[in-house]
Amino acid sequence: MRRQKNADPIGLMRAGWDMARLIGEAQMVIGMRMLGMAGLWTVKPSENLLMLTEKQAAFTRMWMATATATGKGASPDAVLRAAIKPLRQKTAPNVRRLARAGSRPFPKR
Repeated sequence: MRRQKNADPIGLMRAGWDMARLIGEAQMVIGMRMLGMAGLWTVKPSENLLMLTEKQAAFTRMWMATATATGKGASPDAVLRAAIKPLRQKTAPNVRRLARAGSRPFPKR
């Protein structure tokens, strides 16, 4: 194992922004899926199964990327960014896909 590099302040700031984007995207996906379960957002019937199965693959890729970066002696900010990248590869497309589906108008009574 290589010696770990020192953290770069700019790299830590970038990692923080990446984490903030991940958190925001995840909250948007959760919100749109919850609205879909309530019938207020247009989602495919397979969405409930997808939200369970996609996490396993994304977290496995995250663990592998983190282990690889750590084993190569990457700096802490690089390890964090390596961990975030596979998760954002799921959250960003989910936000785009679910947002495109759009909201339904409230039913008239």
